[in-house]
Amino acid sequence: MQPVQPGITAEMTITTTPEMGITHLGKDAPSFFSTPSMIGLMEQTAIKAITPYLDPGEQTVGVQVNVSHIAATPIGMQVTARVRLLEVKGRRLVFAVEAYNEKEKIGEGTHERAVINIDRFTKKG
Repeated sequence: MQPVQPGITAEMTITTTPEMGITHLGKDAPSFFSTPSMIGLMEQTAIKAITPYLDPGEQTVGVQVNVSHIAATPIGMQVTARVRLLEVKGRRLVFAVEAYNEKEKIGEGTHERAVINIDRFTKKG
């Protein structure tokens, strides 16, 4: 990994789709953006932030998520995730993560990723 300092940021915006919605309220209930989908967007945004600093053959994997999902988002709305690198601990990276729909903040917390060598990592499995 190339030298990286706290403070780098990234942002991604998506339009929510039915596949990203919760289903456990029943078929007649309106669908809302699910917590796993929100966390996935936050993770993808963290990957986007750090990828320019990775060497060939490296990538990152998620190792910890501490996120609150604080507001509902109807399916069809746009959601934007924003991340900021807070800390570099060797090969561990800690990000502040937030998500917003078109009206309000819907999620916040931290996400930690580890830099891995893809070949070594895939041989472990």
